[in-house]
Amino acid sequence: MTIADPDFARNANREARRARLFTRINKADAWFRVLGLAWITPILRAAAGDNPHAQVREVWKLLGVPVLAIAGFLALWAVLAPKVETSLGAIPGPAEVWSEAVNLHADAVDKAAKEAKFTELLAERNAKLVAAGRAEEVKQMAYTGAPSYYDQIGTSIRTVFFGFLLASLVAIPLGILAGLSPAANAAINPIVQIFKPVSPLAWLPIVTMVISALMATNDGFFAKSFLVSAITVTLCSLWPTLINTALGVASIDKDLVNVSKVLKMGTWAKITKLVLPSALPLIFTGLRLSLGVGWMVLIAAEMLAQNPGLGKFVWDEFQNGSSASLARIMVAVFTIGIIGFLLDRVMFAVQSLFTFSANR
Repeated sequence: MTIADPDFARNANREARRARLFTRINKADAWFRVLGLAWITPILRAAAGDNPHAQVREVWKLLGVPVLAIAGFLALWAVLAPKVETSLGAIPGPAEVWSEAVNLHADAVDKAAKEAKFTELLAERNAKLVAAGRAEEVKQMAYTGAPSYYDQIGTSIRTVFFGFLLASLVAIPLGILAGLSPAANAAINPIVQIFKPVSPLAWLPIVTMVISALMATNDGFFAKSFLVSAITVTLCSLWPTLINTALGVASIDKDLVNVSKVLKMGTWAKITKLVLPSALPLIFTGLRLSLGVGWMVLIAAEMLAQNPGLGKFVWDEFQNGSSASLARIMVAVFTIGIIGFLLDRVMFAVQSLFTFSANR
């Protein structure tokens, strides 16, 4: 008669639970990397008892060193900034920039409250007119206050995504065509090489004149200013996607191409079942590069054309010349950088959903 060892069973269950825990941590690690929070993984592993000393070193590398570098940068900035004089006064330090960021937030909240109050009063007025039988006097008016800082951020984000979407719709099909056909590649390549280096400052006057000739008004979602900025983004950001798509399609394993010929796959089936799945990593690399280029181009276009958005905010503050202008411009600079980082993380997250080998 065999007697089961209760300690052995408990240890086996403990090890099984531990293995399941580490499996969950490893799965979560992929998303922590997407979000730029890879330092959470070693903390979780250390808490689960996986070589705490090694995990502490990993946390220091992933979190401690970057935080120390940022702290050093802020300290150096705080020390050197007051020593640099400009026409608008000394360069603001971290405290002054943070203070202006708080003020911009307060202004945005105040503007939102005023807009809500205006909408409420207008609705009450219209309701009274309808009740009095004077429906013909009912009016629908938009709040005409100056856009808040958050409004300008929203405008820039909408514009860059619209321009990026247009660029992707043009670049991906052309890239697939160039990758599949040497003749098409020979025809497209000279155009890419000529127009890829063109600055947005060169495209902007042409786009402005074309849009102005085609549109009579500047109202609605597709306003002239919106389209000018978005199409300028499109013209400057489509090239990385086009080039990477063509490269990804052209580098497909020749054995897979031969298999498609043996199976007598049609063109559409070949593209959807063979070409796109194989080329997706490089296509997404191009998309991430294009979105980054588009974001940089947009700010320059908004500044030059005085179109609504963060670029116009920076230019207006530069022209304003008040004592707080430099600090506000630096708030915008940090905002532009943070949004650029978040846009890249968004694209990386989408890439992780559609590909098996998303690179950091």
